[in-house]
Amino acid sequence: MNKVHAYLKRLGFPDDTKIEYTYNFLKEIQYRQVTTIPYENVDIINGVPLSLKIDDLFEKIVTKRRGGYCFEVNALLSFILKEMGFEVKDYFARFLRGEETIPMRRHRIMIVKCKEGEYLLDAGVGSQAPRYPLKLELDTVQEQFGESYKFETDNLLGWVMCEKHNDEWRRVFSFNEDIQLDVDFEIPSFYCEKSPDSKFNKGLMISLKTDTGRKTVDCNTYKEFTGSEVTLIRENLTPDEMDKVLKKVFNIYM
Repeated sequence: MNKVHAYLKRLGFPDDTKIEYTYNFLKEIQYRQVTTIPYENVDIINGVPLSLKIDDLFEKIVTKRRGGYCFEVNALLSFILKEMGFEVKDYFARFLRGEETIPMRRHRIMIVKCKEGEYLLDAGVGSQAPRYPLKLELDTVQEQFGESYKFETDNLLGWVMCEKHNDEWRRVFSFNEDIQLDVDFEIPSFYCEKSPDSKFNKGLMISLKTDTGRKTVDCNTYKEFTGSEVTLIRENLTPDEMDKVLKKVFNIYM
């Protein structure tokens, strides 16, 4: 079984799935990805060195049925889409939501071309984020799952992906159209993995999207969301309780 077929099987596609260079096919891929493969930093917390080599990512995410964070899951997704024959551009992004100043570029995204145009694909956000690709089109409001998104442009930041929040638009992340190679993502990933200033090595950060929201782990707290509202919360989980949550909800074995 080649990597593309194995990846599609990991996402639950039927064995006879045909590759189609359409928005609907890309939509199905991204939706299955974010609802099947968890965003997670378990290896970082456990001190297991990350590898961004495709064979290692494939072993971790497909063979071992784990997840990863943006530099891992989006790297493998980009590779698979290129193997399928899609035109893919890999970019750095600045994650702006919740920031008071302009942050460093520490997020990986991609723009994928299909018959209907160019679309942003991003499976590497643990918080609320699109489950479907967004068309790279200025000022067009794009709605999905009760959420609204659009793109703006900024002289410094370039393209800015915005979301509707409390009836106002707020910025989520931005990117310039400076194409990156896989090797370019190694240093920012290493920063996220090892820097004392990184938020990614302070506690568990795990998330899996659902039809109505998402399920998350933040340090020792488990939450379930419907939209942006918390519908279930379990705090101060013991190591044994957390281990059961990781196995049952996210299929992660520590």
